[in-house]
Amino acid sequence: MLRIGILGLLHESNTFVQQRTTLRHFQDDLYLEGSELVTRLGSSHHEIGGFISGLHQLAKDQAIQPVPLMVARATPSGPIAAEALDSLVDHIRALVERNKPLDGLLVAAHGAAVSEAHLDADGYWLSQVRQALPGEVPVIATLDPHANLSAQMVQACTALIAYRTNPHLDQRERGLEAARLMVDTLTGRVHPVMAARFPPLVINIERQCTAEPHLRRHFDLADQQLLQPRVLSNSVLLGFPYADVFEMGASAIVITDADPKLANQFADQLADSLWSHRHELIGQLVSLHEALQLVTHISPTPVCLLDMGDNVGGGSAADGTFIAQSLLQRQLGPALVCIYDLAAVARCQQAGVGAIVSLEVGGHTDQLHGPPLQVRVQVRSLHNGKFCEPKARHGGIIQYDQGLSAVVQVVDQPLTLLLTSKRMVPFSLQQLISCGIQPGDYRILVAKGVHAPLAAYREVCDQFIRVNTPGSTCADLTQ
Repeated sequence: MLRIGILGLLHESNTFVQQRTTLRHFQDDLYLEGSELVTRLGSSHHEIGGFISGLHQLAKDQAIQPVPLMVARATPSGPIAAEALDSLVDHIRALVERNKPLDGLLVAAHGAAVSEAHLDADGYWLSQVRQALPGEVPVIATLDPHANLSAQMVQACTALIAYRTNPHLDQRERGLEAARLMVDTLTGRVHPVMAARFPPLVINIERQCTAEPHLRRHFDLADQQLLQPRVLSNSVLLGFPYADVFEMGASAIVITDADPKLANQFADQLADSLWSHRHELIGQLVSLHEALQLVTHISPTPVCLLDMGDNVGGGSAADGTFIAQSLLQRQLGPALVCIYDLAAVARCQQAGVGAIVSLEVGGHTDQLHGPPLQVRVQVRSLHNGKFCEPKARHGGIIQYDQGLSAVVQVVDQPLTLLLTSKRMVPFSLQQLISCGIQPGDYRILVAKGVHAPLAAYREVCDQFIRVNTPGSTCADLTQ
C-alpha cells in the first residue's frame, strides 16, 4: 500500500500592496483539512482535484491510499505576515509528522509567495516540508506559471510541474500528471531528474496569454520536447512581475527519466528560446484614453475592457475607479463595472431595493487606484454573493463567495455597478448572472484582470482591450 500525502499552500504575493496577508485571509478564502479537502476539491478543476482523481484511477492497478493533509489558499494580496507563514508551516509539519509513514507527497504550490521573513516563501516552506520527510520520499509539486522559480524550490522537490495555459484551464490535468509521475516514481518505472534555467528576463504581464503567437512558439517547443521518450515533463514559467524579489522573472524546467544530460540540454533550449525572442515579450500598452477611443470606433458588439492596474488576481485593490470615472464622463455604455466596497454595500442594504442613494464608491483602499466615485444610484437588487462555476475556469474552483452584493444603476447614466463586500477575482460570468445581471445586455464590460477573465468573458465579448491603468498591478514595468 502506497501512502501518498496531498498538501497545498498557495498565495500570489504583490509586494506593492501595503496590506499584509494574515492567517485570517487564508481561513476566509480556502482552508481545508483531511476529508474536507476531498469533499470540497475532489471534483474541482483545481490540481488538488487532479491529485485525488489521479490516485483513485491509479489505485485500480496499484494499492494506493491518498492521505489528504490540508490546503490553504488566500486571494492574491500583499506579502504574507511572518507569524501567518510560521503558523501555516508549523501546522503543515505537524500534519506530516502525524500522518507518517508517507511514501510520497503531492503538493500544490503557487511559486510567487512572499512573506515578511522569507522573500522566497515557497522555497522556504517547501524546504521545511522536505526536511520533515525521509530523504527517499519523493515530493512532486505543481506550480502556477506565474511562479518566480527559485533554486531552493528546485532543490526541495523531486519534480515541479507548471500549468501550461494562461488563463489557467489545465490545472486538473497537471494534477493528474503529477499523480501519474508520483506512482511511476514510487513503483520504480521512472527515475526523475530535473534541470532548471533562469534567464535574466521579465515577461510583461500584458504578454502572458499562452494562446497568443509570441508565447505559443515557446510552448510548442516544449510540446515537441515531450515527444522524446526520456522526457517526463517540462514547464515554461512566465514569472510574476509584482513580486519585487531577487527570483522574479521567467524560467524553464525539464524533467527526464534518469538522463541529466538531456534535461540540461532541453532546459537550455527552452531558456534560449525565450531569450532569443525577448523583444516580443515587451508590453504593448494601451492607455485608458486610447482604449475608449477604440471603443467608440469598433463595432457595437460587446467589448471587455481589462483593467490591468486593478488586476484582482494579481493582488490589487478591486476598488479602482479610473475606468468607471471615464465611462461616466464620456457617457459610454451601457456599461458594467464591479467594485469592491463594503461600506457602499451596507448603505444599499440599509436603504433597500428601489431606493435612490448618494454614494462614494471605491477608491478607499489606497491612493493608487483613483478617487471615490461620487454618484447617485438606484438600488436594483441585493444578493448573498455566493455562486458556482461548473466549467473549467482560471483558478480551478467551483464555489465562490463575494459576500453581500448590491447591483445599482447610476441615475441618468448608462453605468451599472456590481458592488461586492469581498474582493472577487473575475474568473466566472456566474459572478454577474447570480446577481441577476445578463452580460449580453451591456455594450462594455469591465473586468479587473489581464488574462484570467478571458476564458469566461469570451462567451459574451467579441473584443478585448487590455487597458494600462494606474494601480498596484500597473502593467508598465517602468512604474
